[in-house]
Amino acid sequence: MNIEFTTNLMAYIVPIISVLLIIFAIWGIKKTNKKLFKNNKWFIMLMSLILVIFSVASVAINMFNNVIDLYLTSSQVDETTLVEAQDNSKALTESIQGEGIVLLENQNNSLPLSDVKQLNVFGIGSVATVFGGSGSGASDESANVTFQEGLENAGFTLNPELVDFYNGNKPEKDEQDNFNLDGGDYNIYEPDMDSLTDELLANSVDYSDVAVVVFSRNGGEGGDLPMDMEEYQNGTPGKSYLELQDIEEDLLNKVKESGFENIVVVINSSNAMELGFLQDEAITSSLWIGGPGSTGNNALGKVLAGEINPSGRLVDTYAYDLTTSPAYYNAGDFAYLNSNDGNNQYEKFLNYNEGIYMGYRFYETRFVDNVTGEVDEEAYRELVQYPFGYGLSYTTFEQEITDSQIDDENITLTVEVTNTGDVAGKEVGQVYFTAPYTEGGIEKSHVVLADFAKTDLLEPNASQELELTFKIDDMASFDHLENQAYVLDEGTYEIKLMNNSHDVIDSFEYNQDSTVVFNETPRSTDQIVAEKQFEHAEADLEYVSRADWEGTLPTERTEHTDASEEILAEIRDIPVEDNEEDEDIVFADHGLVLSDLTGLDYNDPLWDDLLEQVSIEDMVKLVGYGGYATQAIDSIEKPATTDVDGPAGINALLTGVTGVQFNSGTVIGSTWSKDLASQMGSAFASEALANNVVGLYAPAVNLHRTPFSGRNFEYYSEDPLLSGKMAAEVTEAALEDGVYMYVKHFAVNDQETNRLGVATWSNEQAIRELYLKAFEIPVKEGNTTAIMSSFNRLGTLWAGADNALLNTVLRDEWGFEGMVITDYNYQWFMDADQAIRNGGDLMLTPVGREPSRLSTDTNTGRQALRKATKNILYTVANSAATDAFNKAFPWWLLAYVVVTALVLISFALLLVRKINKASITE
Repeated sequence: MNIEFTTNLMAYIVPIISVLLIIFAIWGIKKTNKKLFKNNKWFIMLMSLILVIFSVASVAINMFNNVIDLYLTSSQVDETTLVEAQDNSKALTESIQGEGIVLLENQNNSLPLSDVKQLNVFGIGSVATVFGGSGSGASDESANVTFQEGLENAGFTLNPELVDFYNGNKPEKDEQDNFNLDGGDYNIYEPDMDSLTDELLANSVDYSDVAVVVFSRNGGEGGDLPMDMEEYQNGTPGKSYLELQDIEEDLLNKVKESGFENIVVVINSSNAMELGFLQDEAITSSLWIGGPGSTGNNALGKVLAGEINPSGRLVDTYAYDLTTSPAYYNAGDFAYLNSNDGNNQYEKFLNYNEGIYMGYRFYETRFVDNVTGEVDEEAYRELVQYPFGYGLSYTTFEQEITDSQIDDENITLTVEVTNTGDVAGKEVGQVYFTAPYTEGGIEKSHVVLADFAKTDLLEPNASQELELTFKIDDMASFDHLENQAYVLDEGTYEIKLMNNSHDVIDSFEYNQDSTVVFNETPRSTDQIVAEKQFEHAEADLEYVSRADWEGTLPTERTEHTDASEEILAEIRDIPVEDNEEDEDIVFADHGLVLSDLTGLDYNDPLWDDLLEQVSIEDMVKLVGYGGYATQAIDSIEKPATTDVDGPAGINALLTGVTGVQFNSGTVIGSTWSKDLASQMGSAFASEALANNVVGLYAPAVNLHRTPFSGRNFEYYSEDPLLSGKMAAEVTEAALEDGVYMYVKHFAVNDQETNRLGVATWSNEQAIRELYLKAFEIPVKEGNTTAIMSSFNRLGTLWAGADNALLNTVLRDEWGFEGMVITDYNYQWFMDADQAIRNGGDLMLTPVGREPSRLSTDTNTGRQALRKATKNILYTVANSAATDAFNKAFPWWLLAYVVVTALVLISFALLLVRKINKASITE
C-alpha cells in the first residue's frame, strides 16, 4: 500500500463523502418526515461535527504524515541501535567538554586539586546549571549529569550543608522552559545573603579549605541578554546581565573573607562576561565551562581532579568593559519612527557601523601604529583581559616553525610542539597573518586567523609536528569602494604562529610582488569572479576606520530615526516579476525514480527527465510544506523525510522527540579540534538515523557580533574561520552517513531582537569577510547540500529571497548544490513566490506556505517551481532517505483508515435506517 496515494485519497475523498452524508442526512430526513428532522437536529449536528473532525484530520495527515509518523512511532525504533547512538553521543559530549574547558587563571598552580577530596560549592549555579540554551537549540535536560554529580563522579565529596542549602533554594523550572522562544531566564536566583550565615561559612571552612564558586548565565532564541538588569530579580540597575550583580559580588566577598586558601571560580556561560573580578589575588584559579550539555559536568570534575588537563581556548575576546566594543552601540532595538510611530515590529533597522572591526579584529587593531606596526601594550591591556584564542594548561609547551612552504596557491607551515612540563596535555597551534595596510586604503585587521590545529595528547618531553596551511588569496581583502572585488595588496605579509590573537611565538614574511585585483580572474576557490553584490544592503553610514579611530568610533547608542519613503516602500512591497521570454515547462513519463539519480552530478541531463515526471501539484506541495519534513512524491517514488531542530542535539519541537544534549556550540568551538567536530557530525547523524531522521537544522554559524546575542550559545565564535572550519567538519561527517545538515542562519543574523524582518545595514567588505565567510567554508570544504536562510533583511530585502545572496554568491561563486530552506515561515514578508524566484526552495512550515498562482500560472513561476523542486530532490537523493526509510506501511495510518471507513459506513447505515423508518412512519 502506498502512503502518499492513501493520504492523498483520504484528503479528497473523506471531506467529499462527509459533505454528501451531511447533505443526505438533512435532505433525506427532512424530505421523509419534517417532525423526525426536528427531533434529529442534534443528531445531525453531532454527526456533522464528527465528520468535520475526520475531514480536517484527513487533510492534516496528508500534509504531516511523516511528522506524525515520527511522533507515533518514536517508541518503535530499533532500541539497540538508538541506545548505542545515544551512549556514543554522551561519551562524546564528555570528551568535547574535556577539551573545551578553558583554564583562565591558575595562581601558583593551585589546580588541579590532586590531593583534595572534600569541596565546598557555592552559587545557585551549582544546582541550576545552564546546560545550553532555550529554543530550537535546546534539548531535554532531565537526565543530564548535574554540576554536583560531575564533581562526585570524579571522586570529590561535597559539603552536605551547602548541598542542602542550595538545593533548598533551587529555583523552580518548568520542564519545558528550555523550549521557550522568548529568550533566556535572566533573573538572578542567588539566595539572600543573610541566609548564608557566618556559622554556615565557618563550618564550610572547617570542612575544606577549597571553595568552588559558580556563576551561571542563560541565553535563548527569541531574545537578547539585558544590557540593564533593573527589571529582573536580584538585578542591579545600571549593570548588564554579563556583569556580576551586587548580590553575586556579596557572595564572592563573603567567600573571600571567610579564609579559604583556595578559591576556584567556575564560569558557566556561553556568552562572554566581564571578568575583571578574577584578577583579585584571593581568587586562586578559574575555569570557563560554557554550556556542558548532557555529560560535560563529568569532564569538569575530572579537570578539577587533574585526570584531564584543560586544553580549551577562548572563542571570543574578553574585554574588561563590554561597552568598549564598537558593535555594542548598534546592538538592540532601533526603530523607524515614521513606521506606525516606531511600533511596527517588522520595520526596524540595525546598523553595523563597526564594519570589519568586530571582536578581536577591533581590539587587536585599535592600538597599532599604522606606520610602524607597534602596539601600545599598556592601552591594550587596559581594555582586554583575555585575548581571542587564550587558554592555560597544567603543563607548558614550546612551539616553533620548523619549515614553511610557499607555492603558487598555498602557504604551509610545519610547527613543532613540545610538551616541556611535567604532565601530559594537548596544545593548539594558531597561525595568523598581518597584511600590509595603507592609511586611507582598504580597511584591514592587524591580525586575522588563517588556520589552526590541535595536537594529540603529548607526554612530558614529547613532540608533535602540526601542518597549518591556507591559501595566499585568503589574505585578500574585499574592496567595496574602488575595485569592488577582492584585492591582494602588494607588500610584506607577516605570517605569525601565535599563542592567541595577541601574543606572537614565531613568524616569517611573505612578499607579494604586485597587487592582484580579482575582478577578471576569480580567487582559487571561487567558481566565478566575486564582484560587488550587496549595494542594496549598504547605507550612508559612518563606518569605523583605523585611519581615524577617534573620529569614527561610536560613543553612544544610535537613536531611532525616520526612514525614507523609498526604504519604507521597499520594506512593505514584495515584488514578484515574470520574464516574458521564459518558456513553459513540459511533462513526460520517463520511467525514472529518485533513487536512479543518487550520486549523479547536479547537471546530469537525467535530472531534466526526472523533473518532467513531477506535476505542478506535487511541486507546490513539496515546496510549500517543508516544516520539519519534505513531502513524498509518488510519481518518482520519493519518500517523505523528516527534519528536526538542532544544533545541540535532536530537538523535534512538534513531536516531542529529543536526543542527547550536546555541548553548546561555544564549547565545541573552544576545543579548537577539527577531529572532535567531525566526531560530533557522525554522532549526531547516528542519532538522527536511529530516529528515522535524515535532515538536521544545524549547525549554526552566525557570529558572536556582541556578547549579548541570545543565541550565542548555538554559535561557535566571533571568528568566521574558526566557525566555518568547525561547521565544515560537522557537516561533512554527517553527510557521509547520509544526513544532510541545514547550515544556518544565512545570513547577517547576529542578534535576536527584531530578528523578524529587521533591515540590516552593513558594507560589503564586512558582509563578505566576516558574516558570509562562516558559511562559505562549510559550502566549499564541508560540501553541505542544505542551507537555512534567515528572518532578517539585507537592507530592505528579505534574506530568504535575496538573489545576490542565494544565487550569485552561494551558488554561482561558491558552487553550492542543494536546497535552501527558509527559517520558520510564518510572517507575511516571507513570500514563497518571491523566494523560489530568487534561490529559496523549501518553506519551513507544517501549515503550508504554498506558491500562489503567480507561480503556478506563469512560465517564470513554473520554471522557478521546477528549479526549487530539483534542489530539494538533489539533496534528498544524496542522503540516506532513498534507501533507509522505505519502510512498511505505518500501523497508525492503517488504523486511521479503518476507523474512518467504519465511521463513514456506520453513519451511512444509520442514516438509511432513519430514513427508512421515517418513510414507514410517513
